[in-house]
Amino acid sequence: MASSLEQVLEGKNAGLALLQVLAENSFDSIVVTDASPAGKIIYANKAFKKLTGHDPADVLGQTPRILQGPGTDKKVIDRLSSALKAGGRFEGKAINYKKDGTPFIMHWRVLPIKDRKTITAWVAIQREGSIA
Repeated sequence: MASSLEQVLEGKNAGLALLQVLAENSFDSIVVTDASPAGKIIYANKAFKKLTGHDPADVLGQTPRILQGPGTDKKVIDRLSSALKAGGRFEGKAINYKKDGTPFIMHWRVLPIKDRKTITAWVAIQREGSIA
């Protein structure tokens, strides 16, 4: 029996396979954006569709701003933007909108994906919640 996860996942393919299984079977929505200033979506899992109504294939190349609308708190978005510019992590909640226009409270965490010290992408873990 292996004594650690690292021993089991020695090769890149095994690690990638693990990440794919985790992301595709998560109860939470997972979105990965590139590290460009626009932050274009490069991956969204099946739970993203359940949360937002948007098909993952249809949002590739778009930005997560497609979920924002008139009730989205600009202060929260500004705080998110500042955290990303600083290369840090973010956690917050805001009113977002499903594909059909229905508002919902989204709780989310955004974390940098780094290769050495360079941010190569961002991962957002999202779920629907209540205001309280």
